Amino acid sequence: MTQTIPTAEDRISVYWQTGCTSCLRTKEFLTEHGIEFRSRNVLEDDTALDELARFGLRQVPIVVRGDEWANGQILRDVAKLCGIPWGDDRILPPEELRRRINTIIAATRENTLKLPQSEMQTNLPNRPRSYADLVYHTFNIVDAFVEQEEGIPLVYESYYRLPPKEMQTPEGLAAYGDHVARRFNDWFDANGKSVDWSERVDVYYGEQSRHDFLERTTWHSGQHARQLIWVLERLGIEPAHRFAPDAFRGLPIPEKVWDSEAA
Repeated sequence: MTQTIPTAEDRISVYWQTGCTSCLRTKEFLTEHGIEFRSRNVLEDDTALDELARFGLRQVPIVVRGDEWANGQILRDVAKLCGIPWGDDRILPPEELRRRINTIIAATRENTLKLPQSEMQTNLPNRPRSYADLVYHTFNIVDAFVEQEEGIPLVYESYYRLPPKEMQTPEGLAAYGDHVARRFNDWFDANGKSVDWSERVDVYYGEQSRHDFLERTTWHSGQHARQLIWVLERLGIEPAHRFAPDAFRGLPIPEKVWDSEAA
């Protein structure tokens, strides 16, 4: 969705925050196409959010060009805003996306059990998100897909839920991953072949088909699963599971695992 507000400026700005998968992908997408942009990290500069306020926005990633903006979670809208050619969407079949999600959940579960309890409340670099929050978020992304199918619309806050205190152990988080896997596969077994994958779904960031939403659920959770491996490596712990080189082939996942840009 693109909206218009009058202004004299026409430069491109990207509003983002560290650790946000769509933020990183948005910046990489623009860079890949030779688009220069002003980088605005809302976690490091309070005035960045003030700049977004004129559009009535308090979320990221947002790409602004003069008097227009696009949500970075829908790259085709970013492409339109920035004059980047956009070809036909090529999305992996739903059953393949299901297989990828199951691999992501299983890998994250195994790697979560390698996390020391003493590190559960350690925050990611330049981001107020603990390792426990990261794991929970990885699983909760898939849970939110099932919730949407159950009639609970995806809102911005859906992706900012935190694990209850009693869940903040490696075993508790792994059990939540098992729970999410069962819910996801139960839904898919019952509906995967009969549901209309082209149908528009109610998500907060704009117009998406159910198929689009499943694809985003896949690479979004996959990117955070990669970050958990990166966390273990930083702790000097060998991950229980590493992804095969082709694990994310065909998905619009960021190239980098973590955004090293501070501001």
